Amino acid sequence: MPRLLRPLVASLAVLSGSLTSFAATFASDPCAKIGGQAFVQPADVIACQKSFPLNETIRQNVIATVSGVFDFYTFEDYYLNSPPPFQESTTNIRADLAKLKSTPYATDYDFNLALYRFTTQLNDGHTGWYPSCYISYQNLLPAPIVILDQGVFIVPDLVQFVTLLGSAFTNYLQSIGFNWQRLEGAKVLSIGGMSAFDYIDTIASTVSGNYLDHGVRVNSVVSSYRISGTSFSQRFGDLAGPSFVTQTGLTMTLIPVNSTKPETVTIPYVASFSGNPFTDKASYWANNCAANDDTNGVDRRSDSTQRTQGNDVLRPIGKIVDLAPKQAVALPGPFVPTLPQVNGSTGVIKSYILDDKKTGVMFIGSFEGDYTQFQTDTVAAIAQFQASGVTNLLIDLTDNGGERRVFLHQAVANVDIWAGGYVCLGLFLHQYLSGSKIGYPGFQSTMRANPLAQKIVASNIAQGIDSSLAYYGSDNWAFFNNTPFPANYNYMKPPAPNVVNGKYDPTSQRFYDICTPFQVDVPSTPPFDLSKVALVGNGNCASTCALFTTLMNERHNTKIAIFGGKPGEQVQFKGMAGNQVLEWADLDSEIKTSGLKNDPLAPPDLLVDGNMRVNWRTAWSFFNEFEPIAYVSELPKFQFAYTKDTYNNPQNLWTFAAKQLFH
Repeated sequence: MPRLLRPLVASLAVLSGSLTSFAATFASDPCAKIGGQAFVQPADVIACQKSFPLNETIRQNVIATVSGVFDFYTFEDYYLNSPPPFQESTTNIRADLAKLKSTPYATDYDFNLALYRFTTQLNDGHTGWYPSCYISYQNLLPAPIVILDQGVFIVPDLVQFVTLLGSAFTNYLQSIGFNWQRLEGAKVLSIGGMSAFDYIDTIASTVSGNYLDHGVRVNSVVSSYRISGTSFSQRFGDLAGPSFVTQTGLTMTLIPVNSTKPETVTIPYVASFSGNPFTDKASYWANNCAANDDTNGVDRRSDSTQRTQGNDVLRPIGKIVDLAPKQAVALPGPFVPTLPQVNGSTGVIKSYILDDKKTGVMFIGSFEGDYTQFQTDTVAAIAQFQASGVTNLLIDLTDNGGERRVFLHQAVANVDIWAGGYVCLGLFLHQYLSGSKIGYPGFQSTMRANPLAQKIVASNIAQGIDSSLAYYGSDNWAFFNNTPFPANYNYMKPPAPNVVNGKYDPTSQRFYDICTPFQVDVPSTPPFDLSKVALVGNGNCASTCALFTTLMNERHNTKIAIFGGKPGEQVQFKGMAGNQVLEWADLDSEIKTSGLKNDPLAPPDLLVDGNMRVNWRTAWSFFNEFEPIAYVSELPKFQFAYTKDTYNNPQNLWTFAAKQLFH
């Protein structure tokens, strides 16, 4: 018998012992209506996804797994009374889980939507529930918005941008008789019966998630430029590309270009499919909802597949994940920088020298990708800057904060694009810019010392399990003198006392990351005068990106400028700053590899396909070593509004920023 049963009928038979209550649900098959189609009406998707009734055994299994994962969540007790300015995220996680466990839901869709929204509104993209069954579709509104210096607008490059989705999408809009092109550049007065800014706030509060700071989430609502993989692209934004399919359309009152008269338009959403192919209800569940061989973890002691890259260790990763497949299509050609790229620009870093011949630009799309190439590209770019007489360094970190799953139905399908990235690459860039004389380039770190975590470390030591098999392996970490922990060193014993909002929440002993030696030589002194280094972005800079920007701010008081946000409201320069994330399969593998899967504290295997990821480590601030950097309010020194010339034109934005930041 296989480890996991994929077909719906078989899995439900195992779970309930009876198919009687489910047989009737297949009499009418709303999923057959949309099977095999790239773009369909949202109402039809909702009908398909709501055709699966709530199964109590599945619900209790999911809640048990999610609850067990939260035992490892480093920030759980902070939510009881989130500090200012992050009060919006205050909640009682355990009370919320209890409600989700007992609230009546008519369908599996309704339960998963409630669980997804609960974890999303924690506003920490490191931690959340992502059910494959219901994020296989994305809603797309053919009218993304931007906040400019003159108000809220439909993106002025709408026709060029939406056309890049391909003829299948535009033909679909034509088939339903919607003239989307005429909305290009229209000024938006109201959305959904609310003022445009109030509606944006609503989306930022209920849909966007990922970032503790509300201002950063406002920037996530709207369209923006970024690097996806190694290419320039443009996001739809959270309003025009929400996660779950819940809406069929959105009403806006707007003033079209070349008009002075407001008009009200209902804009249809289009549901775009990015999951596994299906033809009917049974195959939809089997291929997109049922647990499969990748859903849960493995015992790495007997499994040959290792999640490693170089040096036979499990490299720590810190990244926001936006598994709700936020559409990121190519940036329209006229807005791609025309400056010649300097050396080291084939990967996630794109580097240029501005027309002033004094300013070098490094646009860092993520800290992911090829671990070694990131380092060699950094060296190559900075070497060419120095050889060319560059004296100013501008680093653009716009939208360096999350994973986007690109699902263009034309030429590209199901391509995973990651941002955030390797913790050690953030520390590498900081040390390379600062010089090796700075010493350790990162933060003190801990993980939660819950009873199961303590058992895992003790069991690993007893079995001789090290960093080649386990993230909990003692030799992953170092003492403050940069000497690695011995493989038999129990850094959970004794647990370090820690009280958060009146709750006793012990941690591991504090340690440093082991990142050195890097794959390239690091200069002993800064390659540029650090007063001539500046960072720009839109605040959507999380995980490893947030670690890097916080290090530059706390250690060097670096100039940082943020673009966007609502008029008169501040935006933090970083998003959510954790220190390391474990996906559910990785956390489950840690438990299984330690031999503790049968421990009563261990979460059960998921019976449906999904991912409950968790922020597993905390980085502690240099300003206050008893405060996580995630909860340190750090505002940029400069904040600028986007204009029609800068919101999707990186080169124009860099030219403007250089004039403002380098005098």
